[in-house]
Amino acid sequence: MIDTLALIIVLLAGCYLLALGSVALLKPERAKRFLLGFVASAYLHYFELLLRITVGLAFVVRAPVMMFAEVYIVFGWVLIGTSAMLCCIPWQQHHQFAQWSVPQALRRLTLVAISSLALGAFIIICALPSIWH
Repeated sequence: MIDTLALIIVLLAGCYLLALGSVALLKPERAKRFLLGFVASAYLHYFELLLRITVGLAFVVRAPVMMFAEVYIVFGWVLIGTSAMLCCIPWQQHHQFAQWSVPQALRRLTLVAISSLALGAFIIICALPSIWH
């Protein structure tokens, strides 16, 4: 049951990245609004962190049966660790950092889009064979 839930979350994370990359290429203004919307409130800040921890745990749980298991174990723990650290700082500081860093990334939105598409596809390709495990 947990393994199946982890697989679903991993696949959803891959699909999220594919969708983000697609929107960033096809509707860049919509992608900009979406990305700038994170950490706009304490609720969104903690909701984002909860999602990141959930995805990180899913990668850690599912990694042993995925292609490139070591990569996904490290990636999962990085998501968990960085999210835990962000839980320890006031959301206003995260908001200030996002106000500076997100516009930096938006200047390279095409690169962000291509990277999101590539990472999303890579995650799904690595997770699909594990369905039959």
